[in-house]
Amino acid sequence: MKKAYHLSHCGTCKKIIAAHNFIESGFLLQDIKAEGISAEQLDEMKRLAGSYEALFSRRAIKYRTLGLSEMNLNEQDYRSYILEDYTFLKRPVIIDGERIFVGSEKRTTDELKSFL
Repeated sequence: MKKAYHLSHCGTCKKIIAAHNFIESGFLLQDIKAEGISAEQLDEMKRLAGSYEALFSRRAIKYRTLGLSEMNLNEQDYRSYILEDYTFLKRPVIIDGERIFVGSEKRTTDELKSFL
């Protein structure tokens, strides 16, 4: 499976998708705001990433406003918050077979570039 979970209005996601020609490379693009992610999709991401925490975005505005930064969250909490609100998923999430790339950090985008 080749899939990119992204936000269509996110400039960083757009830049990464365009830079790697995902559309021409046969990737399915899923706008997580418009379509949302299912529990099955999230569980598959977790299997590839190793944890729900690795998929969780601490940059989400709700992370601070809900006081989550003050809480001791566990794996089930991370899963629940990501399924509850798309903004808690670190983006983009790129899956190519058994490889997953999560987020837009330079290290991640460099690894993605080398892989593709």
